[in-house]
Amino acid sequence: MAAPTRGAAIVFQLTREILSGALAPGTTLEEIALASRLGASRTPVREALRQLAASGLVELRPHRPARVVAIDVDGLGEMFDAMSELEALCAARAARLMPPALRRRLEAQHEAMAALVRAVDLPGYRAENLVFHTLIYDGAANRYLKELALAIRERLAPHRGMQLDSAERLAGSHAEHGAVLRAIQRGEAETAAAAMRAHLDATRAAVVRIGQPAADPGADRP
Repeated sequence: MAAPTRGAAIVFQLTREILSGALAPGTTLEEIALASRLGASRTPVREALRQLAASGLVELRPHRPARVVAIDVDGLGEMFDAMSELEALCAARAARLMPPALRRRLEAQHEAMAALVRAVDLPGYRAENLVFHTLIYDGAANRYLKELALAIRERLAPHRGMQLDSAERLAGSHAEHGAVLRAIQRGEAETAAAAMRAHLDATRAAVVRIGQPAADPGADRP
């Protein structure tokens, strides 16, 4: 199985801090200070900042530290809409076109990920999640479609990785994958597309939940 990289772990941590408000818009992100705080070299920190910039969470500035930017909620929603339709199309095509050997690999990948769910291995599941979806892109048998799906997935990667933050969400994601897998194995294109859209809707909902401020327990007190 693919091992999560140090850069991916840094992306996950900084995304959580940005979405939770711990790193507010306008906060500068010095590479050296971040590397010291996170116990990493500057190279994975720099890579993480580039990915966060592509996702609209950070602004990279020439000869100046990167800084956190306000989240473009409308833009994020549009990216999820595009991702949902692209992945639904991939799932539908995979149901019709995926060769038997690749179908077996997809099923084996899903079964292997069940162990990560049972162990509540959040970093491991996030890494293998990309493998599962990429197998579906491969099964769609269209290189250009795969390139598009991977490009927008990379832009949404911090958000998609962040929502896999609990045992409950891992179990939910794995069950959603199971619905997509069953439809593909049965050759049911429309069902596969619908199941993938439902999966991305659940992903988006989980991202929104993480980005919502925690309720003040004393807010309703007189």
